[in-house]
Amino acid sequence: MERLEPSDPSRIAGYRLLGRLGAGGMGVVYLGRTDDGALAAVKVIRAEYADEDDFRARFRREASIAARVDSPWAVRVTGADPDAPAPWLATSFVPGPSLTEAVAAHGPLPPRAVRLLGKALARALGVMHEQGLVHRDVKPGNVLLGMDGPRLIDFGIARGGEHTALTSADVILGTPGFLSPEQAVGRAAEPAGDVFSLGCLLAYAASGRLPFGTGAVDAVLFRTVHDEPEFGPEVLADPELTALLRTCLAKHPDIRPGTRELEESLTEDTPGAGTDWLPDPVVATIAERAAALLALPGIEETAADREAERAAGAPSRRRFLALASGGAVLAAGGGLAGWLALRDDGKRAPAAGPAARSWVIGVHGDLSGPQKAAGQAQERGVRLAVDAFNARPDKPFTLSVATADDAGRADRSAAAAATLIGDPDVLAVVGPTGNASVMPALEPYGEAALALLTVSALAVSFGVADRRSFFQASPLSLGQGSAVNMSLAKAQGARRLGILCDRDGDAEGWQASVHLARTLALFAADATLYPRVVPRGPGEADLEPVVADLLAQRLDGLFYTGTPAGAAKVAVLLAAAGFRGARAADFAAIGPEFLTAAGPAAEGWQFLAPYIGPEAPEVAALARAHRAAYGSAPGFWTAEAHDVANLVVDRLVTAVRAGGRPSRAELLAALGHGTFRGLTKEYAFDDQRVVKGNLFFLHRVEGGRLRYVGRAAELPAG
Repeated sequence: MERLEPSDPSRIAGYRLLGRLGAGGMGVVYLGRTDDGALAAVKVIRAEYADEDDFRARFRREASIAARVDSPWAVRVTGADPDAPAPWLATSFVPGPSLTEAVAAHGPLPPRAVRLLGKALARALGVMHEQGLVHRDVKPGNVLLGMDGPRLIDFGIARGGEHTALTSADVILGTPGFLSPEQAVGRAAEPAGDVFSLGCLLAYAASGRLPFGTGAVDAVLFRTVHDEPEFGPEVLADPELTALLRTCLAKHPDIRPGTRELEESLTEDTPGAGTDWLPDPVVATIAERAAALLALPGIEETAADREAERAAGAPSRRRFLALASGGAVLAAGGGLAGWLALRDDGKRAPAAGPAARSWVIGVHGDLSGPQKAAGQAQERGVRLAVDAFNARPDKPFTLSVATADDAGRADRSAAAAATLIGDPDVLAVVGPTGNASVMPALEPYGEAALALLTVSALAVSFGVADRRSFFQASPLSLGQGSAVNMSLAKAQGARRLGILCDRDGDAEGWQASVHLARTLALFAADATLYPRVVPRGPGEADLEPVVADLLAQRLDGLFYTGTPAGAAKVAVLLAAAGFRGARAADFAAIGPEFLTAAGPAAEGWQFLAPYIGPEAPEVAALARAHRAAYGSAPGFWTAEAHDVANLVVDRLVTAVRAGGRPSRAELLAALGHGTFRGLTKEYAFDDQRVVKGNLFFLHRVEGGRLRYVGRAAELPAG
């Protein structure tokens, strides 16, 4: 939770506001407390949206629907005023993690917990369906795990049969990966669609996997409509649960059970008034969240309060409570110092104000695992940017760096994110290092409205996830396919180009191969392509017959994507055959492991990467600073992380000029607008928060080492 901003109100109707739970483009969610001590999450819509009739109608509908869902397993509406100048909706506050956070941090739930969860949520949905309502977005992020059981939340896109749609007919509402097949093709959502989504949610809770996989949105939707679900071994080990989930995930809605039938099929009792149904690590997380409520911040005066005081000529209720808190300091032995912390004008002394707090940029990275070279290079880039800023004599504030190491492991990513999110002085985060760490961290950062800017996790698969706070500050890795075409076919004249896609590599390499095949004609209309795919197998021995087949095609260029060991094997085979054509590989496969394994056969291999070389003239000053600080030349990704840190610094300095330290949400919004010129390129983001422009850099193996050649021509968008 963040402190209230100076412009925030002190009260909304009968709720005294204690802090910000989150903020986004549409509004702010506050933690509020009633006069009798009950806590609530109070959603307040920004005034500019309140002036739109359609938006106000949507909000009025959400409040009406939420008020009709009377179930112990759904959050309860405690108040609302859709017609207020700033419309608001209050629900009971659940101080616990979402199901997404719990599974990402602690792994799948045991079978009994999955059954109990399913039974409770089936009951909540049953109440909705009896009211003629459909939730339409049942997903792990919309389930909170509290001290007294799970709660279904977020009725923002729910609707009933009597309501007309307030969106265009071709818009798909909901979350890919949990959408029913009928929703995926744009048909109206029915109660059976919620059952399908609940089946996906329970499969995820039991295994940590989505039954229709991840990846690009269109691919996930295609599998949802056409493929059978794939369950993890945790689900398959329970035949009864597997059979039930298969029925829930039937393609035709008439085959799926209703909520009452589903509830009766789950033979466990519903969760009691406690947490004994959950694993101990999850219970510990819930307990930590609940304990944090005992350390709620003091009741601070805001600028809105002071304006009200001046108008009324009397102290506000919040001022009185703040002074009462000061009296408690005196009584506890604080003495005169407690009173001197307040100046005559009622404002706190500078040492206690927002400007005196730390301003922190976080680094969420792999600092000890398989990608630690890249993670440490990025951490150093951020530190050098912060050090340079702090050395400025005219700096308006001082920055520091906080790190969180996930060791490149998906199961440690959410915990690393929680470390940085829990520090209220962290205003933006650079990272994660690798693709695997992104998905578990997206929802926590999104909920906290904390900007997450990655320079090296460049998959397209995050389109199905929570991107509220996520920026990809380098072009997506599949774009190297076009860059290879431009270099090999257009610049180097290759006309018979081969692709060797080794599926022992990651999905990004496969997508780069597909992209290369689709775009070759744009760069050389007379070029031909000969592709080969090697399925996942026992090792590099599978590559020999495939390389022999490729050589038989009299190719003059080849692109390999797969693993470093596979790239080295291909290099050795081509060298032994005397192949002298252009040779390129996926940038993820080229590095020290490739150079060591390939030996002299690595000579002449090239790759196009979204990072600049450390010896490039553009980063000469940074390289000198790196040598002075760390005694060595910078690594790959140092310059890009340095640029992104400076982008954050630029937006912070602008915020100071406009009136003080920004909130996380305000900085998040600022990062998405405008442009920034870094050492390596100009940074601006599209509506998906992916950096605009497809700029890649050419590197080549020369003299047994990787050498930077130069910038490739920037590719057309798309």
